[in-house]
Amino acid sequence: MKACSIDLEEEELILSEEQQRSLSKELVESAKLVTSKEAFLESIRQRAEPENVNMFENIIQNIISNLAEKSGEIQPRVRFTTVGSVHRIGNGVATVSGLPDVSIDEIVTFPTGVEGMALNLDRKHVDLIMLGSDQGIRGGDLVQATGKRLQVPVGSQLLGRVVNPLGKPIDRDEIIEASEHRHLSKIAPGVVERTPVNESLFTGTKMIDTLFPIGRGQRELILGDRQTGKTTLAVDAILNQKHTGVRCVYVAIGQKKSSTLSVIETLREKDVMSNTIVVMSSSDDPPALRYLAPYAGMTMAEYFLDQGQDVLIVFDDLSKHADAYRELSLLLRRPPGREAYPGDIFYIHSRLLERACRLKQSNGGGSITALPIATTQNGNISAYITTNLISITDGQLVLDTDLFNQEQKPAIDIGRSVSRVGGAAQKPAMRRLVGNLKLELSQYKEVEHFTRFGTEVDETTRRQINKGQRILNILKQQPNKPYSYSMTIVVLYALNAGHFDQVPINDVENYENSLIDFFLHRENKLLIDIRKETHLSESITNELDHALSAFNQYWLEIGDENK
Repeated sequence: MKACSIDLEEEELILSEEQQRSLSKELVESAKLVTSKEAFLESIRQRAEPENVNMFENIIQNIISNLAEKSGEIQPRVRFTTVGSVHRIGNGVATVSGLPDVSIDEIVTFPTGVEGMALNLDRKHVDLIMLGSDQGIRGGDLVQATGKRLQVPVGSQLLGRVVNPLGKPIDRDEIIEASEHRHLSKIAPGVVERTPVNESLFTGTKMIDTLFPIGRGQRELILGDRQTGKTTLAVDAILNQKHTGVRCVYVAIGQKKSSTLSVIETLREKDVMSNTIVVMSSSDDPPALRYLAPYAGMTMAEYFLDQGQDVLIVFDDLSKHADAYRELSLLLRRPPGREAYPGDIFYIHSRLLERACRLKQSNGGGSITALPIATTQNGNISAYITTNLISITDGQLVLDTDLFNQEQKPAIDIGRSVSRVGGAAQKPAMRRLVGNLKLELSQYKEVEHFTRFGTEVDETTRRQINKGQRILNILKQQPNKPYSYSMTIVVLYALNAGHFDQVPINDVENYENSLIDFFLHRENKLLIDIRKETHLSESITNELDHALSAFNQYWLEIGDENK
């Protein structure tokens, strides 16, 4: 269907300064409204005083002659607009007939001002996903194609703000003056533009940084059942970037508003909100907004990537994103496949996560590190969406419900978790101290099963069990209390040097907390030196030994006082 409208080009009337001073605003408005010389003069005579008529007569004559001259120069222009009519609307989806020239992802406007995006093209109709409320839209209403694709604002002005998937602020009314607007869809950088991941991104979680190191530009999947601490791991990673210069983007997909607000409050309390963009789509938003949310977040992150900066982006979570896309696809009458998901569900996640990478220095040297989250059912990591995401990402952290209930937090299952980047993303100092830590924990798990049945073990095995228990207690961590790189090195060095061996297992946590306080207050210079060095030099190890000996003496004094 086509609609034709004729517009007349408007020309401004230019007056000299003397004429502008002489001619009142009311006279100008009257000149715009009248259509004939006689009616114009009569209106002036009625409004003006008799003694002032002659004074304005020449000005009026000039205005009329200018208007007549300009009107003769106006050329009519015909403009064609592609329109359609609404057939059906509801559940966030509209079916429209007409729109013969519309394309995929094109924006269409409804009479209420709400926009829709074309997602299905058929010979006789077009299916649109609604980017707002469908209230007030009825069958037969005309819709108009814009010829534009969806864009979102990007730039450093978004840092510290909470926006919806369209980039509109929802935290306060202050308008965001973005650096530019970008399309949501973009082809991921090619292999030639990338460089290997070999620089660490410390998450502040000891178990991750020691056993499953994450590099800048990596994609590490976080898996687990509900209420097992998945979001906590991701938020701690954001908190640990406070003084590193890494920009952060947190994307909430289909989460309860109370959960997202709790995350925002934590970021503000820890003073990292000014370095973070929060893209929020709640469970009561239209499915189109939940579907577009991760792409909007990735587009905002790519702005910093193009500036040569490092970015950490969290998708919480992609299981709900897959559910939103399944809902849209079924409403659009696309054929369902496995578990009713459409056939391109793998593609929509791969084209998102492939945009996370590390670029060569010749291309800016920036990076995007992605931490996607997925929810499992009863610990089943072989489900459809889960296996898709595992095959796309560079490793996974599997959270176990039983470990969580046993107060082993973070409840990361060491046997099923892996980082495919491995030691390449670890500093040499960390790599040296970690050594066979993961192997020792795996062996401890196997031996520990026998002790459950009362099996007698020899002295060597008993020492192995005690060492494993101490390691697990050391790797425990309170939420929202990330460890710095220097403090992680101190704890690992103390573990390898045997300082934890004589500490009762029940006192390991207190010993570690006292160790941290001691170094923060008395050995701050040593912590700075550790952070600057990539290797543990002989001078640093000597200082560490001296500081740990002083702490052990301090620990004994505290114990005597408590007794």
